[in-house]
Amino acid sequence: MTINLISDTVTKPTPGMLEAMMTAKVGDDVFKNDPTVNELEAKVADYFGMETALFFPSGTMTNQTAIKIHTQPGDQLICDKYAHIYNYEGGGVSFNSGVSCKLVDGNRGMMTAEQVEVSINPPDFYHSPLTTLVCIENTTNKGGGACWDFAELQKIGKVCEEHNLKYHLDGARLWNALVKKGEDPKTYGKLFDTISVCLSKGMGCPVGSVLVGSKEHIHKALRIRKVFGGGMRQSGFLAAAGIYAMDHHIDRLAEDHKKAEEIGEVLITLDFIKKVEPIETNIIIFEIDETKMSSAVFLEQLSQNQVSIIGMGQGKLRIVTHLDYTDEMHQRFLKILKTIG
Repeated sequence: MTINLISDTVTKPTPGMLEAMMTAKVGDDVFKNDPTVNELEAKVADYFGMETALFFPSGTMTNQTAIKIHTQPGDQLICDKYAHIYNYEGGGVSFNSGVSCKLVDGNRGMMTAEQVEVSINPPDFYHSPLTTLVCIENTTNKGGGACWDFAELQKIGKVCEEHNLKYHLDGARLWNALVKKGEDPKTYGKLFDTISVCLSKGMGCPVGSVLVGSKEHIHKALRIRKVFGGGMRQSGFLAAAGIYAMDHHIDRLAEDHKKAEEIGEVLITLDFIKKVEPIETNIIIFEIDETKMSSAVFLEQLSQNQVSIIGMGQGKLRIVTHLDYTDEMHQRFLKILKTIG
């Protein structure tokens, strides 16, 4: 039995999702004539209470498109030092939009409104970049699946309003935060100018992300998506997976969260584990005491048991639970962890 806990992007479509994909009505989405894509976009927009949405091949492209919508070359955006847009999008902020990042030293990928406010460059001081955008990531990937306090997000939103800044949410795993905290997605739609959500992580789809916003912003996004080469043709086959996931896979994210908590409970009992970050959703980030066992040896022992996880650098390791990580796999993995040493 192979157990892949590298990411929640490793899942395969369920039988029900495959059936939905194979029976989808499709057209040419580049001409906006794919009925299933149009249905998905309307469904996601309605879910967040926003005007409209646009289907993309990837979450990186949705984020990069949003940044380009809200900025001009030479501008600066504010984000946490752990932000996906800064660490894991290939330098696209500068390459695609000519924009720099003001990095905030937050807590597990989450910054405060006060930190955001002091990071804003004076708009009349032309020697420094013009601050025009604040980007948030919820849940935080590098922060171990941490969920933001919505009250703090509102405070940051007020800062953005007072300083005429745009506000973008990288919600790749926002579904997880919504389930964990029992939040109303429409409150996010009221707060942010644009939201990107990923369908190919916890939702279990093979491909796809959606950018949500006003008609004006999504009209701009359509042109930017074209420039980025993100137009797809009969992409309704993929959009059908997204519709199925929204109908069947949101509430079950709680199962992934529970398994992650149980893994964490075992990890903290192992004497060679130095630290386990707080676990809120489906991501476990932990550190090994290298004086007792090296990370390389730990990973090799897992590999010998057909278990795959991933290193994040700086001595940190990551485990991610997901749709294809079954109860049987879970019990086996817990037993394997207890035998390592």
